[in-house]
Amino acid sequence: MALQYSENRTIVLSIAATDYTRFMEDSHYAHKLIKAHQQQYPELFPSEMSTDGYCLNGKTRLSKKMGIQMRKIRISGVSYRIRPSYILPYLRGTVQEAYHGLFLLRFGVPFWALALVFGRNTMWWYRLYVSLGSYNLVQTSVVKPHLPDDILADEHHIRVKGSKAYVATTVGKGCFMGMEVSTGADEQSLKDAYGVFKQESLELCADYSPKSVNTDGWKATQNAWQVLFPSIAVIECFLHAFLKVRDRATKKLQSYFETAADKIWDCYRAESIQSLAQQIRRLKEWTIKKVPDSAMKTNIIKLCQKKSKWAAHFANPEAFRTSNMLDRLMRAMDRHAYNSQMFHSTIKATSLNFRAFALIYNFSPSAPKVCNEQKELNSPMARLNGFVYHNNWLENLLIATSGSNIYHHRKAV
Repeated sequence: MALQYSENRTIVLSIAATDYTRFMEDSHYAHKLIKAHQQQYPELFPSEMSTDGYCLNGKTRLSKKMGIQMRKIRISGVSYRIRPSYILPYLRGTVQEAYHGLFLLRFGVPFWALALVFGRNTMWWYRLYVSLGSYNLVQTSVVKPHLPDDILADEHHIRVKGSKAYVATTVGKGCFMGMEVSTGADEQSLKDAYGVFKQESLELCADYSPKSVNTDGWKATQNAWQVLFPSIAVIECFLHAFLKVRDRATKKLQSYFETAADKIWDCYRAESIQSLAQQIRRLKEWTIKKVPDSAMKTNIIKLCQKKSKWAAHFANPEAFRTSNMLDRLMRAMDRHAYNSQMFHSTIKATSLNFRAFALIYNFSPSAPKVCNEQKELNSPMARLNGFVYHNNWLENLLIATSGSNIYHHRKAV
């Protein structure tokens, strides 16, 4: 499958329902409101608008679904629709009808249950949800200056129609930045899957190149990132190396493991390359002399042999050394995959499913305990960018899609 985009010609602005009639009937008021939004949030409009200006360009036909029209504006010869943020895409309904139900999808509530509690029907909820996955994930979630320099990446294992598949997941600054389902875990397949994140990032910032990526020990993942971003520093996750040792510590080896664990984390806490080399040398000597032959011993030796990988962070002090941030977000993906009871659709539809989940996670409110210090910034997207377009999380998401291209799959020619 090849990735393509089409331009999103719908601009979503924060216009209250009580003001919308005036916006449609009073051209002077419409100009005033559009200019105020452009001055405050220029990223919501095409870049040509700042140099070429715009003009009002009539209205759309009356919607049979909702009985409303939308204003049209022309920028550099191209016509755009302006939709108020309280209206759902394709005029499916209002945000008031949908925002509670879409929030519950983050926690695995089935579509039929949403239809039973909130009305409409199962397919209405499913189509609304999946349609969110068509927006550029990076452009929607991130305002240009806040693209992360240090990211994390891993593959989440799922099944699609009973066959194994992998969700190539990219995380940065507490948000999902990329999600693409791949049928293989080889280097080329992962390069194509993670390449979606690269392409979406370049749509936002043409010279973007992250400084580092934290991955597990899977060589294909590391190679894929080095091909996509030749200057990137690949930082292998120290926690994964420790877990390989822990998972092979049988009851008979428990006392050895407790000592080994202390020595392993002493290596992690080393404050210089020289100190790291010394701690690893001591760990290796102790392991060879004291630990009985076992799978645990083999993995400790393997950890010691990766000294150069553990030293890489000294040249990139801001890089993530463990995958903790990604693991926290992937726990939510685990619940989503489990509640889906395997995915019974196509790879394309499954990708859209996960991308929609990612956007809902990025924009919906976090647990109150997370937001105690910054109650007005109550979502990962808000904390990343330092502001919100609207206090309602779904209206905030829909407004953010204004600068986002539409995501498509096409069969490779």
